[in-house]
Amino acid sequence: MKSITIKGSQRESVGKVATKALRNAGKVPCVLYGGDKPVHFEADEIAFKDLVYTPNAHTVVIELEDEKFAAVMQDIQFHPVTDNILHIDFYQLFEDKPITMRIPVRLEGNSPGVRNGGRLLFRKRKLSIRALPDLLPDFITIDISKLRIGQTIAVESILSDDYTFLHPDSTAIVQVKASRTSVDEELEDEDEEGVEGEATEGGEAPEAEAAE
Repeated sequence: MKSITIKGSQRESVGKVATKALRNAGKVPCVLYGGDKPVHFEADEIAFKDLVYTPNAHTVVIELEDEKFAAVMQDIQFHPVTDNILHIDFYQLFEDKPITMRIPVRLEGNSPGVRNGGRLLFRKRKLSIRALPDLLPDFITIDISKLRIGQTIAVESILSDDYTFLHPDSTAIVQVKASRTSVDEELEDEDEEGVEGEATEGGEAPEAEAAE
C-alpha cells in the first residue's frame, strides 16, 4: 500500500486556547496512539490534502524531528461550518501486528447483464479488512465480465490468504438487477462470453448505478 509522508512537530498536550491558536495558524493538532504512550504533534493542514481528500486508502509516515512512525489515520474531525480539519488521530503500525482498514473496491471489465439492459448496483464501495501492514492492498479488484442479470458477487467469492474480511461471507458487493425489458435479451445472450473492456474504477463505470 502506498504511503504518504506527513512532516510535523512534536508537542506536549495543550489546552483549548493553545489548540485554537494552532488552528488559526493553519496547523492541525494530532495524536498518535498505539505505542508506549500517545504522541502529540502538529502539522500544516495542507500536508493532509492527499491523505484526507481522496477515495484511496493510504498508510502514513509521520516525520517528527529525528523520529519516524508508520501509521494509519484512525479518526478525523472537521469544523461543522468551514470543513477545516480540527483534529486527527493516528494509530501506529508495527510489522507483526494486524491492522483494520477500509479498502476501496474497483470494478474490472464489462458486465453482459448491464449490456442487456440490467442495472449495476454497487453495494459496497469499500470493504473492511484486517491484515499485517505489509499485506494491505491499495484496492480490491472485482471482475464483473461474467456478471449477468440476477447475479451477485459476494465476499465469499473474493476471499484471500493475505487478509481477512470483516463482513459476513454472504455480503453482496456488486450485483445486476433486472429491468422490465432486459430479461428476454439476457436469455438470448446466455451463450455469449462477454466483451472484454478496460478496467473501470470504483463507481466511475458509465453503466453503474449506486445502490440506495
